[in-house]
Amino acid sequence: MQSTSFIYPIPDPSWIEKLCRWADVHFNFFAFTNGNGHHYPEAPFATRFFAGNIQLSETDVWSVSTNFKKVGIIGYDFKNRLEKLKSENIPFFELPEICFFQPSFTLDFDGKNIYSENELSDDFWKEIDRTNLPISTNTACLVQPKISKEKYLKTVKTIQGHIIEGNTYESNFCQAYSGSFETWDPIAAYFKLNELSPMPFSSLFKAKSQWIVSASPERYLKRAGTKIIAQPIKGTIKRGKSILEDESNRKTLANSEKEQAENLMITDLMRNDLSKVSKTGSVKVKELFGIYPLPRVFQMISTIVSELKEDVSFSDIIQASFPMGSMTGAPKIRTMEIIEELESFKRGWFSGAFGVIEENGDFDFSVIIRSIIADMDAKKLYFGVGSAITYDADATQEYEECNLKAQAILEVLGGK
Repeated sequence: MQSTSFIYPIPDPSWIEKLCRWADVHFNFFAFTNGNGHHYPEAPFATRFFAGNIQLSETDVWSVSTNFKKVGIIGYDFKNRLEKLKSENIPFFELPEICFFQPSFTLDFDGKNIYSENELSDDFWKEIDRTNLPISTNTACLVQPKISKEKYLKTVKTIQGHIIEGNTYESNFCQAYSGSFETWDPIAAYFKLNELSPMPFSSLFKAKSQWIVSASPERYLKRAGTKIIAQPIKGTIKRGKSILEDESNRKTLANSEKEQAENLMITDLMRNDLSKVSKTGSVKVKELFGIYPLPRVFQMISTIVSELKEDVSFSDIIQASFPMGSMTGAPKIRTMEIIEELESFKRGWFSGAFGVIEENGDFDFSVIIRSIIADMDAKKLYFGVGSAITYDADATQEYEECNLKAQAILEVLGGK
């Protein structure tokens, strides 16, 4: 949390939504993050609000000399600047690969109070108070999967052919759902999604006409001083309908050799990525195969930590580790080529990273999954879901896992 001089009580439960609607009118960019009180290793996102009108140049994003806060996104297709890769699938709409803004003000929340570096004026409080929440909102949007179940199952078999040939060991194959709308309310969609699926890296992000409505369960990277933390997720099972079923499912995931093998491959990949920017011998697996309860699923999460070399920059860390291995597979570069050949859409912001860089260089970024990406000018939205395909993966089970991951978003887009 930022250093604060002013503390105010939160006026009422709807105040944060009013704040977001006020910001939508007054700012080109704003973001709200919420960890939803999860007991997540190395802590979830803090509950924070950022707003501003200054879009940062890429020079400012990567600069080591700037000492102001930066909030934004690195899109998946930024990979093409790091390696000899390409993205030739058709996008649903054009998205900038790098999109960051400089907040003109930041607020922090602890559930009861609002914390601000600057005194909040009477006019500010009056404006928020006067902001009306809409009587009715539309979060419904008819979406269709980009590929059929039959095509999905066939593609899994193709990937397993690549595995037999030694081209990849594990590929995170994703499918997309997309739709068009006349009216759609991203702010209402965010609060509905967070009610249905309150996640540790929940976030709402506006960049002019483009939005992310995110219920992400996964951290990409967090920096705290000289310490760097990666937390890949590989391994998913649904929550039970009773305490006994819940515990049975948790044990099933914990003891699954297949899920452990998937998780271990990506943990090793992330260890290798972090070793490029870390002091020799400092990369440690703090927790392997941790099982964590989330609203609709259990996830298998491993935590890797290391000590950064001196003078390592944000740019150096991204160059060493992006995109995150959990969204590619291993080996990373060849697997990304296979993904590009077999997926039916340009990922854009999906499976990229969203987060905040602090004034002192610390940062925290989530993986953009379980997230709706929308363009209010194009009147289109999409979201992606995927799973890790290994040699012994069952194609039908992987398809069902994708459906499980899509469930909460489909409920929001169904108007529930």
